[in-house]
Amino acid sequence: MTVELLLGVALGGALLTYVLGKISPGLRNAFALLNALALVVMISLLYGQSFERALPLGFLGLELSVRMNMLSWFFAVTILGIGLLSVIYSLVYMRNKERLDYYYATLLFINASMLGTVVAGDLLSFFVFWEMMSWSTYLLISLRGGSKAIFAGIKYIVMSLIGSLTMLVAIVSLYVSFDTLSITELAGHVQSTTMGQALFVLVLFSVTFVIINALWPFHTWLPDAHAEAVSPFSAILSAVLVRKGLYGLYLLMYAMLGFSMLGKLAWGALSYSNVLAWIGAITIVFAAFRALMQNDSKRILAWSTVGQGGYMVLGVSVATNLGMAGGTFHILNHCIYIALLFFVAGAIEYRTGGIRDLDSLGGLIKRMPVAFVGGLVGICGLIGVPLTNGFVSKWLIYKSLVLEGRPFLAFAAFLGTWGTILYGYKFIHNIFLGQLPDRFRDVKGIPFTMAVPIVILTVLIFLFGVLPGIPLSVVDQVGTYLGFESLNVSIWGIPSETGTLNVVNLLAALAVAGFIVWLVLRAIGRSVSVDQDDTYAAGAAIPSGKYHYTVGFYSPLYRIVGPYVRDFVDAFFLKIAGWTGSVCGVTRKIYTGFVGNYVMYIILFLAALIFVQIAWSPW
Repeated sequence: MTVELLLGVALGGALLTYVLGKISPGLRNAFALLNALALVVMISLLYGQSFERALPLGFLGLELSVRMNMLSWFFAVTILGIGLLSVIYSLVYMRNKERLDYYYATLLFINASMLGTVVAGDLLSFFVFWEMMSWSTYLLISLRGGSKAIFAGIKYIVMSLIGSLTMLVAIVSLYVSFDTLSITELAGHVQSTTMGQALFVLVLFSVTFVIINALWPFHTWLPDAHAEAVSPFSAILSAVLVRKGLYGLYLLMYAMLGFSMLGKLAWGALSYSNVLAWIGAITIVFAAFRALMQNDSKRILAWSTVGQGGYMVLGVSVATNLGMAGGTFHILNHCIYIALLFFVAGAIEYRTGGIRDLDSLGGLIKRMPVAFVGGLVGICGLIGVPLTNGFVSKWLIYKSLVLEGRPFLAFAAFLGTWGTILYGYKFIHNIFLGQLPDRFRDVKGIPFTMAVPIVILTVLIFLFGVLPGIPLSVVDQVGTYLGFESLNVSIWGIPSETGTLNVVNLLAALAVAGFIVWLVLRAIGRSVSVDQDDTYAAGAAIPSGKYHYTVGFYSPLYRIVGPYVRDFVDAFFLKIAGWTGSVCGVTRKIYTGFVGNYVMYIILFLAALIFVQIAWSPW
């Protein structure tokens, strides 16, 4: 098995899917599914391999190469795994929609492009695949058409172009200085270069990776993009595509610059790692409360994606083996539970005729039990409830922050979790609990191919929460590849001298607590069933036209935090866009395309020159 073959199957499969769609929609769907499945099998066979090979083709005398290591494999398997589940989910979700040949081909092409970025062995290949990923992502964000989708796509591509340009400048700078774009060779050169150039390259690349990772203050593109994209692609966008920024930071900070150069780039308390950590902390808190103020199911999850990226950055920036393990494991965990939640939100949207407003839903637990269980487990993973995967990665991040003496960053992470509990409860309660609106009385359950990804991801959340050693063994290999000390990983957790994470103890404690609760309930007696409509709040009547009394439940909190969590960064960028549009409008009026106008400009210019000559000539 070779990386070249893997890339060939990925790129060729996207093209062939489009061609087969012109012959038969059924053939197209079957091939897209088989192609995605084949890629997962192929990447699995590359586990544990480490190599770098030059490709038989070059570009302007530059050698192109591919490579495979644990860092590449970790990101590749998440990309292709979620890609496969999204294809399965799309089979019914996208049925009867327009331009499906275009959709499936572009979806597979994006997965292939993301795969290319993580197996690229040189910065030129990395940049080319990055641009392929960016432009094809724009196409799928705008797939639905309409002003909102087009606006979201343009917003994304403008931010992406800014990141691409800064990356290109950094790549050119490195090539001019060292006459190579091989990542392995550059690592040796950059670690011994001047601090000025190292800082220059670090800042330029960081702009690119912070933008794609949607960290504050470059987060503004993500909520609109996620809300307007179709749900199967929203899962890919949120779960793996935005986390390419973390791959870039790993590559930049540890694979290229290294610990020694990063240590030099510090002036007292001001260092790159500290700045990055505080950006992550601000992102966590800001995004948590912005999510709380949303009533659109997909916009809540979009803001959640912004905030969870902050946790990953906190783990990475601590620069310890424990923090790195927590941040890396959180990438995988977020990939699982956020894809699950987008699939759940998409299923609700599919069955209710496109409803995403939380205040218009409710009571769907009996109509869509699979979606309810998936949503509940996904939210528990997102919050970090014990026995879910999110608990383990957050525990590692919290512990690394405390051990490194960063209480304010740890407090920001805890505050973000508190906000996550609030909007996570809102998501589950407003969709599934309360009374069922009359118009949803006949809503059916989730179709089989949409339920399969939900069930698989639900099981993984519990599996990696109860047996965290399975993924942590891979995460530990990623850390050692990047130069961190290996962790003593067991199947149940991570033992250490400062406290052991052992999920067996947690499982036993929760089992005992559950048994006690069961005994108490048995002693109390049988519960009395009441009609679902028989709901009240301190005697207050159900508001007219609303499904239950918790509509507006967080209104007092909104009034308190609303003025402080306004997205003024987005407003600032929109003002810049407006000013740019005005300047371009004036310019458009000048450059009309009519020869007569240009002749008049020349005459006026010559007249101005003559006037200046006369005015300044000595008498």
